[in-house]
Amino acid sequence: MREDVESLDIKDVTANWVNSVVLTRQIEERIKALADLADTPLFFGRLDYLHTTQEGQRFYIGRRHVHDAVGDPMVIDWRAPVSQPFYRASKKDPQDVGLRRRFGYTGGDLTAYEDEHLSDPEELERTSRLLQAEIERPRVGPMRDIVATIQPEQDEIVRSDLAGSICVQGGPGTGKTAVGLHRVAYLLYAHRERLARTGTLVIGPNRSFLHYIEQVLPALGELEVQQATVDDLVAHVEVRGSDAAATAGVKGDARMAEVLRRAVWSHVTLPKEPLMVVRGSRRWRVPAYELEEMVRELTARDIRYGAAREALPQRIAHAVLVRMEQAGEAPDDRVQDAVARNAAVKAVVKECWPAVEPAKLVLRLLSDADFLAEHAAGILDAEEQKLLLWERPYRSVRTAKWSAADAVLVDETRDLVERTHSLGHVVVDEAQDLSPMQYRAVGRRCTTGSATVLGDLAQGTTPWATGSWAQALAHLGKPEAVVEELTAGFRVPREVIAYASRLLPHMSPGLAPVEAVRENPGSLEVRRTEPEALDGDVVAACVEALAHEGSIGLIAADARIAPLAEALAAAGLACLAPGEETTAESRLTLVPASLAKGLEYDYVVLDEPAAVVDGEPDERTGLRRLYVALTRAVSGLTVVHASDLPEQLG
Repeated sequence: MREDVESLDIKDVTANWVNSVVLTRQIEERIKALADLADTPLFFGRLDYLHTTQEGQRFYIGRRHVHDAVGDPMVIDWRAPVSQPFYRASKKDPQDVGLRRRFGYTGGDLTAYEDEHLSDPEELERTSRLLQAEIERPRVGPMRDIVATIQPEQDEIVRSDLAGSICVQGGPGTGKTAVGLHRVAYLLYAHRERLARTGTLVIGPNRSFLHYIEQVLPALGELEVQQATVDDLVAHVEVRGSDAAATAGVKGDARMAEVLRRAVWSHVTLPKEPLMVVRGSRRWRVPAYELEEMVRELTARDIRYGAAREALPQRIAHAVLVRMEQAGEAPDDRVQDAVARNAAVKAVVKECWPAVEPAKLVLRLLSDADFLAEHAAGILDAEEQKLLLWERPYRSVRTAKWSAADAVLVDETRDLVERTHSLGHVVVDEAQDLSPMQYRAVGRRCTTGSATVLGDLAQGTTPWATGSWAQALAHLGKPEAVVEELTAGFRVPREVIAYASRLLPHMSPGLAPVEAVRENPGSLEVRRTEPEALDGDVVAACVEALAHEGSIGLIAADARIAPLAEALAAAGLACLAPGEETTAESRLTLVPASLAKGLEYDYVVLDEPAAVVDGEPDERTGLRRLYVALTRAVSGLTVVHASDLPEQLG
């Protein structure tokens, strides 16, 4: 298929050089999408239908469509409707499938297969051993796709319609991130032309996470999906500062949107003097009351500040043209545009509707106590206003030490002035950690599109972490979104998730624990040591973990990263930073607890749980951070501690 595309000759089929460039680009993208993937088979399953109107009764299921030299299909794309029973058919509901076959691969070589006769009443339903083996396969390198192991409840979410937004609540190991990415791949398959025009965006919590997931969509043949963090979206100013938790909480509060709206529209003033427009030997007068009506009408409309400002000179020019026509002249559109550009008209617009620069406005709000008090009256109390003000005001946008929360305020202000471009679909992962203002920033990117929101309320590790998905979806602008819950845990062993779930009643009361489907006896070990031996025993645990196959993650409180790095170096153990790709030669990653969310390792060594809790501003956030750290393991978890364990662990 790739050779066929490479052999195309477009010299005689393009009308001009523009068409030639576009077509060449499309051919290059097609060749990239057809690239071979090392150790990745083209098919992983087969369906034998009993009765079907489709051509033929046997279909091989794979990551992408594959056809032979004459164009007949050899492998059916996993997203095609005919492939759906591979994920959803069961003994209770065989969906006309007589045989479902799963193929097992090792290093790209076919090594096993397993058959299920779904329509045979004498064959008992059983757990697929190949499915289990694929889930437990060692994780070296970036995150991989799960097309061979998608479960029925996951498939329903993946194939849900583009028109509706969906929120997926899922505990550790339930596959919510993979579901979100595969939903993007499915939507691009089902609505390719529409999403090619409007765009698709995946938003992750940090760069390490995005690097970890960046190969999933290309492996499925999708190369055009943008990936970013929320900080990337709002990078209108250079972030060089940080906020205390209390200050960041106020800046991230949804009430700030109204403060900013008031501040922006406060620049509009009603004209007091009439307007005189001179054209040639004639003068045309527009009285002040008529100008005032125009301004009031524009402020009453639900349009952006900048759009209204651009409309005002045209409104004034139209009023002048009406007077010209009443005087017997016959002006056209060119005359109206000329009047709109008249110096007197420009002066009126500048006077009553001045331009607003978003960053300068936010700078003034955070520097000028009187200006802030005027527009925050009745919204923020005096203490909250005091938290917002900089101790030392900055002179300009360039010299200000903006924080990440400030950048979100600037983004909100930009949208008040000029509407933000909307994409066709946005996926936001680890969404429980976003502030209300960050939700608004994400929601602006999909006002005319849909969203897939992924997260776990129990893993909210910011002081402003959302309390409920209903609140979050309201801030996002998608209150009608359907909330789905994934409760089956495929990644974390039962013993490990049961241990971590002891924290749930203390940090997220009412949230159901994950029901692990994998038994892995001996997957949890808790070791007590002495303070002076802690670093050495942690290193020893890493050495033991490295004796196993797969990736190893050493997770510790951020303050413990430097001494542990020294201890590893002294022992001759090289380690990677989060986001750096593991290889067969380098499998150990040293992970600050603050960056562990969303990552997974075959074996995890957790250093000093009490330090993880103590490293956060409050106990609830600390327990949630610990819950995240405890649930990163796929095969085994070793906890090493010198201090007493948090009492919530029992």
